[in-house]
Amino acid sequence: MSIICGLPLVECVYCLACARWAWKRCLHTAGHDSETWGLAAPEEFEPVPRLCRYILAVYEDDLRHPLWAPPGGYGINPDWLLLKKTYKDTQGRAPPYILYLDHDHADIVLAIRGLNMAKESDYAVLLDNSLGKRKFDGGYVHNGLLKAAGWVLDAECEFLRELVEKHPNYTLTFAGHSLGAGVAAMLTMVVVQNRDRVGNIERRRVRCYAIAPARCISLNLAVRYADVINSVVLQDDFLPRTATPLEDIFKSLFCLPCLLCLRCMKDTCIPEEKMLKDPRRLYAPGRLYHIVERKPFRMGRFPPVVRTAVPVDGRFEHIVLSCNATSDHAIIWIEREAQRALDLMLEKDHTMEIPAKQTMERQQTLTRHSEEYRAALQRAKTLDVPHAYTPPSQYGTFDEQDEEESLRRSEAGSSFGSSNRSKTNETWDELIERLFDKDESGHMVLKKSHRND
Repeated sequence: MSIICGLPLVECVYCLACARWAWKRCLHTAGHDSETWGLAAPEEFEPVPRLCRYILAVYEDDLRHPLWAPPGGYGINPDWLLLKKTYKDTQGRAPPYILYLDHDHADIVLAIRGLNMAKESDYAVLLDNSLGKRKFDGGYVHNGLLKAAGWVLDAECEFLRELVEKHPNYTLTFAGHSLGAGVAAMLTMVVVQNRDRVGNIERRRVRCYAIAPARCISLNLAVRYADVINSVVLQDDFLPRTATPLEDIFKSLFCLPCLLCLRCMKDTCIPEEKMLKDPRRLYAPGRLYHIVERKPFRMGRFPPVVRTAVPVDGRFEHIVLSCNATSDHAIIWIEREAQRALDLMLEKDHTMEIPAKQTMERQQTLTRHSEEYRAALQRAKTLDVPHAYTPPSQYGTFDEQDEEESLRRSEAGSSFGSSNRSKTNETWDELIERLFDKDESGHMVLKKSHRND
């Protein structure tokens, strides 16, 4: 009799738990992902809308007579366009891209377009992957995107070397949207590891802006390369949030809402500690910039606010159940809202009129980024993220001596895809064994002899 009476109680508890979960999921908004992050400064966010327009320019056949230029145009001088590669030129190995020499901003820009739903070659790049298939620099990456990045580097490394040597004070920027964002992020990491192929450029002069990127690299790589890779996400965009493999997303394109809901339910039931300990789980790359322009239970768009951080835990782990989850992925909307956000920043920042304060705030921004970068590395080590701890000299920081040491390591390395890459991984394993011990629970702990170093 007591067992029979206990069944309704168990059912009630179960129903209440399910109702609580559904309530929390329905109330989870994009603003919750970045509510603890700091506000972005106009100096650091300034390149985003401009690079979005450069990416949009890849879609044009003739920049002198553009067909789909946004208000104000693309801001590109056709005479500074160095090359433009189409699908015919890449032979389906990589998405189309342009190489542009931006003299106004002292920048060498390689911009890559997003997914073309009518091109089978783009799907071939996305489908060429399986979790744990491709290791890179102590972590895991999307295999197809890495191969596409390797093809672009092989095709353009000579040209890039000439430009870097001819313009020693220019930055080298890789930018892309969606599929192109993943390729740009992979290309940035490959260049950082093989800087001798592009004129031994310093790490601090290499940067990437991944617009609405897919989750394409493991957490340890996402944190370690946060000083050179920046990801930009508009409000509810689904792609940087879902850990569903890209091949499953685009196989199920016509049932995408159902797939996202199922993945949302599955991810909610997985403890975050388990997610962090999974070395094959992929994440959005680098430092994150989140453009927030809508509020819960409020209609319409509000003045956009840009928040930025190098998060470790809580790195866009939850899908937002929103009718804007796919529209916020569009490069046109991202460019428009990024420009609005930048205009608001400049309007509020009266110090832009005083050059001395501009320089001071720029230095403060770099210092803040450096501190957040180091704090994220320390946080990853504290959470026992696999292979997240690295000596500063191996992967580079904002310190000049670290930069020189990283450059020497790059020069000693081989070209992309060579057999010496396995030697680097062996050196990494030896380093881990030398610095760490395993405790009784199997977790890695720093040896006593190195705790005061």
